[in-house]
Amino acid sequence: MRILVANVNTTSSMTDAIAASARSVASLGTEIVGITPRFGPDSCEGNFESYLAALAVMDAVTSYPEPFDAVVQAGYGEHGREGLQELLDVPVVDITEAAASTAMYLGHRYSVVTTLDRAVPLIEDRLRLAGLDARCASVRASGLGVLELEADPERAVAAIVAEARRAVEVDRAEVICLGCGGMAELEERVAAATGVPVVDGVRAAVAVAEGLVRLGLSTSKVRTYAPPRPKVVVGWPFAVPAAV
Repeated sequence: MRILVANVNTTSSMTDAIAASARSVASLGTEIVGITPRFGPDSCEGNFESYLAALAVMDAVTSYPEPFDAVVQAGYGEHGREGLQELLDVPVVDITEAAASTAMYLGHRYSVVTTLDRAVPLIEDRLRLAGLDARCASVRASGLGVLELEADPERAVAAIVAEARRAVEVDRAEVICLGCGGMAELEERVAAATGVPVVDGVRAAVAVAEGLVRLGLSTSKVRTYAPPRPKVVVGWPFAVPAAV
């Protein structure tokens, strides 16, 4: 089984970290391929960057030259999952939705701890669109930008732990979701500081993707995610399947 794990930004070191986290939970025989878009922002922290990243990820995935069995979109609260589902016949798993749905098996209510405050509405909207918001206690911002997670890991851990504790103590969350692909591999430290289960979306998404492939399941094509209708698309900036 081969799973593409698509970073939504162009920072290759973050792609490497995300892929390493994905490999740590992948089953024997599952190949994890981390892919970095060829264009787009070096971090995604708002709607403009998110929409740009959606195009870039579709380009990166449809340009991949080898067969694959599933795709993990490794951006928290980002746009584009629906477009990938139209373009592909294999399962597409978004880390926002994978983390939240996993958290709901572990406690009554969950909270998300993310990066900047401006990312909070994007995550809230993604959870609402997916029907996962009813049991979300809160979405809290650590105040750190995406690239700061790599630049100063200890400061990042301290900020994430502080907000996770507030989510548990004030918002009554029973599970914490790490709200950024760049927070991969921080679960143990946040769990130790809060005493609650902590879900990393990348790892959760890999488990979901593997399960869907093993069950022989993929996206329904009868309506919402039917392939794009054949038509002339002017100025289409990237590779697309031949059928489009």
